[in-house]
Amino acid sequence: MSRTAIGGAGIVLPDGLRNDAWLVVEDGLISAIADHAPDDADRLELDGGFLCPGFIDTQVNGGGGVLFNDDPSVETVAAIAGAHRRFGTTGLLPTLISDNAETIARAIDAVDEAIRAGVPGVLGIHVEGPFLNTQRRGIHVERFIRTPTDTEIELLCRPSPGIRLVTLAPECVPPGTISKLRAAGIVVAAGHSAAGYEATRHALDREGLDGFTHLFNAMTPFGSREPGMVGAALEDRRSRFGLIVDGHHVHPASLRVALAARGIDGAMLVTDAMPPAGTDQTSFTLQGQPITVEGGSLRGADGTLAGSALTMDLAVRNAMKMLHLSLDEACRLAASNPAAFLRMERTRGAIAPGFTADLVHLDPDLHVRDVWIAGRRFD
Repeated sequence: MSRTAIGGAGIVLPDGLRNDAWLVVEDGLISAIADHAPDDADRLELDGGFLCPGFIDTQVNGGGGVLFNDDPSVETVAAIAGAHRRFGTTGLLPTLISDNAETIARAIDAVDEAIRAGVPGVLGIHVEGPFLNTQRRGIHVERFIRTPTDTEIELLCRPSPGIRLVTLAPECVPPGTISKLRAAGIVVAAGHSAAGYEATRHALDREGLDGFTHLFNAMTPFGSREPGMVGAALEDRRSRFGLIVDGHHVHPASLRVALAARGIDGAMLVTDAMPPAGTDQTSFTLQGQPITVEGGSLRGADGTLAGSALTMDLAVRNAMKMLHLSLDEACRLAASNPAAFLRMERTRGAIAPGFTADLVHLDPDLHVRDVWIAGRRFD
């Protein structure tokens, strides 16, 4: 049995920051937060900074120069996970945007195989589309958008070793689809949708919709006489929504209003990362569409936003700067809230006894120094 005590940094706990404590890890799990390092443990003393729960990103299209849609394979999954691990992401969902049925099947198989093979940090898959509304498709290619067939629903509902998250437009799927997916253990989010307030409330109240993909983007806005999907998301107290805090997708004031309306517990940081994340890449091709990177913004030829170049450590720093959050609040958005959204709140997303030892060591400037996944250290 391996036992390691980690100290020398402020530890971000569920109830706030604690200094002068030791985190004890045994066989991949957190066993204790102690005043002193146990005598029989290997001591690892950090050089200041902060020890945070590992970041969980539910929307990762690519990174490190690699796009999941281009080659949905175990090798691609491992490359994306490795690229984002350097920036504190200890758990992620490789995300496939709208594509043909064959590619969706390959992507699901690749992620399942990656999990069985023990690729570090892979929690499951996010299938974003193709069951979307063409009016709100964003950068998704129109020819792929369609109504789901029974065969496609059966594919999504197939047993899996990991988490499955599906983004769909509630108004574009047959009645009962959300309920059927959730009954199979799938997390369902609304996005790329023209559904109004009433239709969204129906999906929440009658079918159990779990949340919303990149709040404000590609959905009906909040208005005085029609609250839209945004209004329903901010009003609901059970669901959660993703926020892309990059200064391009949503004005910081709108994000601050969302947090004030819903509360910290309702939000999650997501990157919506594309291949340039973690690289100096200035352009790439997305399903035949040229995408250009300028000033941190990724756009198609017509100016449509095409994901982001965000990494989770930058999203945390942005949340603190733009949304005026403390480090422990930003960590809730980056770790505990997405864990709860994925129904993993009892095992991941916090530094607490019994939880998986997924950890991030940030230096005093909040840049990543070390990462642990299930107790395994990555420098």
